[in-house]
Amino acid sequence: MASPPTPHREQAQPEPEEDKPELLIKLQERKERHAERGLPARIGVILLGVVLVLAGIVLSGPGVPGPGFLVILIGLSFLALEFNRAERLLEKAIVAADRAKDRAENASRTQKIAMTTAGLLALGAFVAAAILWDIPLLPV
Repeated sequence: MASPPTPHREQAQPEPEEDKPELLIKLQERKERHAERGLPARIGVILLGVVLVLAGIVLSGPGVPGPGFLVILIGLSFLALEFNRAERLLEKAIVAADRAKDRAENASRTQKIAMTTAGLLALGAFVAAAILWDIPLLPV
């Protein structure tokens, strides 16, 4: 007997309004207001979004200082006003960030101390390696 075919993609269930992160609710309200704008303003938002995403990609490259991931998210927030695919990517990022925030808030005191200690040890190891192997901390 053959089993019934499984769908290629899992159908996304809409989240109840009270479970949605506040940023997603604000995004929906902003998208509704944006739809009433004129064509030149909408084209300007698209161009700004594309420029920010491209700048974020460049800033994410090796050896380039800057908050690349953050700039990409800002660009996606502009593109999400016009494009559903950008909105879905932004929603995933917001939901993931909201879950991480909840996990951090709900961590036990022992977990918080352990993570702080691990971070300080990693920083200490980096400084020790930089001193021992003469690694320049700033590119010259």
